[in-house]
Amino acid sequence: MSDSRFLGTHRTWEDWFGMALGVLIALSPWFPTQNGHQYAGGTPSAIIINTVAVGVLVFGVAQLQYVALQRWEEVAAIVLGLWLIASPLFLGYSGDGMLRFIHTCLGGLVVLVAALQLWQDWDLSDGEMAQHGQ
Repeated sequence: MSDSRFLGTHRTWEDWFGMALGVLIALSPWFPTQNGHQYAGGTPSAIIINTVAVGVLVFGVAQLQYVALQRWEEVAAIVLGLWLIASPLFLGYSGDGMLRFIHTCLGGLVVLVAALQLWQDWDLSDGEMAQHGQ
């Protein structure tokens, strides 16, 4: 019989997956795109700084979740994922289809994982959250 609480319990692999997403986000400006590293719009340095900063923050929040679980960390991850999805519009590289697609997908994954974790931890007490990962 399968574990019916598989999606109902916050697992440490979700935190490791969040850390991996942070690394992928930070490295995404250097992924091969259809037009090389020539961005269709926006300033390349602003795009790179934004993406690396978001990746480092996603990695850091996921690492904090692994060490000491708090609900604000999941909310912060949702906000970071939504910003990554919206950043092509605000930074002017929405015309670069591949980088926009990569950021939308990675941002969507961050939002989905963080929303799942928030749902899993919603009814936990502070004591139960402190037991995470032990």
